[in-house]
Amino acid sequence: QEHPAESGGSLVPPGGSLRLSCAASVDTYSTSIKGWFRQAPGKEREGVAAIHRDGRTIYADSAKGRFTISQDTAKNTVYLQMNSLKPEDTAMYYCAAGPPQYIRNWLLARSFAYWGQGTQVTVSS
Repeated sequence: QEHPAESGGSLVPPGGSLRLSCAASVDTYSTSIKGWFRQAPGKEREGVAAIHRDGRTIYADSAKGRFTISQDTAKNTVYLQMNSLKPEDTAMYYCAAGPPQYIRNWLLARSFAYWGQGTQVTVSS
């Protein structure tokens, strides 16, 4: 079973912080890259950040300077630390896993084969 499982979503006030977790049951070649995506109602799913098993990372412009993706390879877990949250960050956040590929593709949903069920993040006062 290579589908990851997300947790950590919650209601948080603007300016607050939240850490999402993504636990993968297995660590294989097919899941070398883990990505965080989000989808707000009526909008397309967009890539937020991604990380390779070797530690390389990439961020969407909307995440740079506020979000940090990290991993604990011993636990097969990837984290997304989100700071200075804004109402526009409200969305369902998904974790995805996929095989190695060019880094320019890491924020594209089509690059990932395995998806979690999502965890809701709501930023509101």
